[in-house]
Amino acid sequence: MAKYSPEIREAAKRLYLRRWTPEEIRLELGFPNSRIIYYWADKNSWRDMLREEEVDEAIARRVVLLTGIADKTPNQIKELDMLIEKHVKLKKQRATLERAAAGEQDSQHSTVKGKGSSEKAQPKGKRKGGKSKNDVSHLEADDFDIWVDSLFKYQKLMREVKNDPTLPRTRNVLKSRQIGFTYGCAGEAFEDAVLTGENQIFISATRAQAEVFRSYIVKIARQFFELELTGNPIVLSNGAELHFLATSSNSAQSRSGNVYIDEYFWIRDFTKVSAVVSACATQTRFNKTYFSTPSAKNHPAYPFWTGDQWKGDNSSRQFVEFPSDNELKDGGRVCADKQWRYIIDVETAVAMGCHLIDPKELQEEYSPEVYSNLYMCEFVDDTASVFKFNALTKLMFDASKWQDFNPLDARPFGNREVWLGYDPSRTRDNACLVVVAPPIGEKEKFRCLERHYWRGLNFQHHVNEIEKTFARYNVTYLGVDTTGIGAGVWDTIHDLHPREAVAIHYSNENKNRLVLKMIDVVEGNRLQLDQEMKDLPAAFMAIKRGMSGSGNMMTFKADRSDKVGHADGFWALSHAIINEPLNYLHKRTSSWAMQS
Repeated sequence: MAKYSPEIREAAKRLYLRRWTPEEIRLELGFPNSRIIYYWADKNSWRDMLREEEVDEAIARRVVLLTGIADKTPNQIKELDMLIEKHVKLKKQRATLERAAAGEQDSQHSTVKGKGSSEKAQPKGKRKGGKSKNDVSHLEADDFDIWVDSLFKYQKLMREVKNDPTLPRTRNVLKSRQIGFTYGCAGEAFEDAVLTGENQIFISATRAQAEVFRSYIVKIARQFFELELTGNPIVLSNGAELHFLATSSNSAQSRSGNVYIDEYFWIRDFTKVSAVVSACATQTRFNKTYFSTPSAKNHPAYPFWTGDQWKGDNSSRQFVEFPSDNELKDGGRVCADKQWRYIIDVETAVAMGCHLIDPKELQEEYSPEVYSNLYMCEFVDDTASVFKFNALTKLMFDASKWQDFNPLDARPFGNREVWLGYDPSRTRDNACLVVVAPPIGEKEKFRCLERHYWRGLNFQHHVNEIEKTFARYNVTYLGVDTTGIGAGVWDTIHDLHPREAVAIHYSNENKNRLVLKMIDVVEGNRLQLDQEMKDLPAAFMAIKRGMSGSGNMMTFKADRSDKVGHADGFWALSHAIINEPLNYLHKRTSSWAMQS
């Protein structure tokens, strides 16, 4: 049996505990077969570690993994659908056990309308006679009690606010990623549609997320109410329509109902979409729910969140105080603009019952600022940044529309050439590798096909990962920063690929060339980033203006300390794209220039 380094074994263990299959781990780490993974699992009791986890936690991890894949195979779509169904089923089972432990089951049997009484022995949704499509006529308010019991405390709080007539009809929530907001909002919207007959409109940042909303509603109806919902939109027997739309505002025109707008801080045309959302919920009986992870302070939605949009130029409103972040985290607050605002970060979510996430593990996987942005609800301030968030949003693209790229194929990009950029750590043991498709012709753009972060692994593992990328793609160029751990990677990778590997030495002049090239590409709108790679805009915004050490030249800097590590993605991209000359076809239009 081949000898593997402790770093490789640790990488395999982490993937195993994240519910990757042995075959998936084999492919990821380049093992000749999966026997070694089974051996390690037995010898080191990895299976016992898995048994200590909740089953629904494992399902949630797998759902997150599959949802993040832009171009899913039919089998992955089928698996995601099955996992969502199992996830909802387990939530129902847990809620049932908790109700039984609280002694509520006996009281249910004693009531005339009890869910377990003999009069209701026939399953819901399977009534005799001619049943109409998506029939919900038999469901009543107390039928939803067991679903409510499946919610975490913050999800219950959201529902209570929606159902309280004394509170505003607009909820505005800043949230951590992956804490179950889709499940909670999907269920409460279905409950509202059943009990009131009102339409429900879901507007998501991506089509994939909109479909996840629909999947949760279908599974909630099946598992909690034995009801099969069909159609898209879903039209219930009481006339309520459930629409699942992407961010194209035109798709929501002329509709009315309760509106949920997801990840609104990542919507490029927020002002336009928000106007349509408001129009859909014009009537006072309709609710509006905005929720998102934060992006940057100069996003068009930021004044909407802070209340500055409401204040406008009205002098009487300028000194109206809005609640602090700490107050918004403490159960939410009603604000002067008649919005209920709430902040729920990942650590608060865990404290309120969300057992599906380990914040410490996230802190190991992400740099501190990325963790703060995506999980602790902190905005990125790009005031001093070279790259502005509004310009970067124009680069974000739905990668599933790239017809010539399939990340799950053995050769994802066929025989077309790609360029690689590798950025090592200077102060931390992590690194970033990107795969970039250079443009063919003037109409094409650079495309970031893949990006990988490695943390806690030695340089030999980085070399192995780069080698796997060479095996999958037609690599014609690899830019390697030879600083720090990069020197060890360079020594090995240059011997393996002497024609493709190019060393990049970080002098002030070379660093300025890298940034100027990226400015040229961004200002020329010649780059596309997968919209699921939300860490990359943050990486760009970490690049600041500064002065050289001698103080006589403007330069560009990124704090490469432990507190700002997410510039790795930017530098890796620059190492790849610099393979194209700065003045590649025509004179650069950028107004940036360096002082000699």
